[in-house]
Amino acid sequence: MRTGKSDISGWLVRPAGGAAWAALVAVLAACAVHAGRVTSDGGMDNAIVVRAARTWLAGGSPYDDPHFLYLPSAVLAAAPQALLPGAVLRVLVPCAVTVLLALAWGCALRLHRVPLRSRLAVLGLTGLAVGFAPFGHLVRLGNWTVTAAVALPLALLLASRGRWTAAGAVIGVAVALKPLLAPVVLLFLFAGRWRAVAATVLVPALASGTAALAMPDPAGFFTRTLPFLFHGDDGFVRLYEASPAAVLPRLGVPGVIAQGLATAGAGAGTLCAYLRWRRADPGPLRLAETGAGLMLSAFLVSRPSYDHYLLVALPLLLAGLPYAGSVARGAWFWVALVPQVPGLTWPWLESERRRAFKDAFTLCVLAATVARRAPAGGADPGDHSDSGGRVDSGDHSDAGRPPDPARAPAVP
Repeated sequence: MRTGKSDISGWLVRPAGGAAWAALVAVLAACAVHAGRVTSDGGMDNAIVVRAARTWLAGGSPYDDPHFLYLPSAVLAAAPQALLPGAVLRVLVPCAVTVLLALAWGCALRLHRVPLRSRLAVLGLTGLAVGFAPFGHLVRLGNWTVTAAVALPLALLLASRGRWTAAGAVIGVAVALKPLLAPVVLLFLFAGRWRAVAATVLVPALASGTAALAMPDPAGFFTRTLPFLFHGDDGFVRLYEASPAAVLPRLGVPGVIAQGLATAGAGAGTLCAYLRWRRADPGPLRLAETGAGLMLSAFLVSRPSYDHYLLVALPLLLAGLPYAGSVARGAWFWVALVPQVPGLTWPWLESERRRAFKDAFTLCVLAATVARRAPAGGADPGDHSDSGGRVDSGDHSDAGRPPDPARAPAVP
């Protein structure tokens, strides 16, 4: 990346001071401790998975609970938690979710070659914890969305280094735990990485198939969960869904039209993600913006779609802030985040049950911002790429890297 004396990039990548690190640790600790105090069994959403595992250990079917929306492999993954007392989970789960979110941010930074000791590393994670409400929601709920939040930047980091099959395996493991990242298989298709596609599909298929054999209802995910997702009528869940398909009917739009608009938006976003990949300019923004665009497009039409799903895509975009032409340098990126500032009360949206309108605004504006910049966004002077448009993992030059703190020009 090229920076000048008036560019904040050089300042962002310089090492952070001890006071900033102390503040970050205090913020993350407060977030985890608060979640432990106000929740039981590690959060409401984690409790659903743990309860399903306990039901299975007792000989029942985990799919007796219609809110258990995971593949059979998630039941086995949750079994160790099912053996722990609630008092332990109350402390362990919020801490684990907080650590995993920090790890996700670290992977996003390394994808963009931003030093982990930099000011952006500290300020970005502090800002997410303090200024982005879904961060706290995810910690309090203990939702397994956190596995997807870690897996996507980790997979893209591996892909940027030429390890596409390993990237596919990471996505496959994440899908086995929660099928949120299934749309990422399109990225591997765009890149023509067939081994990565195979890994993404085979890992959860084998894990879930094996786990299903141990279930009293092996086909429960297909006979119960999928019909619930497509046709289920859960008034409580719908109040918190952020997709236009769920929010627009609350404003009087007929459900068929709302679903059609959401599907059209998701299709347009997917096309823009493809165009972003086809643009083939070198550097990490290509992977980050294509992956984030695919996920945001999926969230427009997926049911359910919650505010904490945004943490799957947001760190990837925010970590690109030092790069000229990145989505995070656009005004609309920050406009989209305004409704998520904790403590900011909006008229007629004070009720917790109306939070979905704010979440839908953030989701739609972020998706539109990424999609709009995808076909012809600013150039990213990053790594070199080969003639096939694939990201070259070789270390050919310092071009496209965040500036060396020792050589970065002073910022007046």
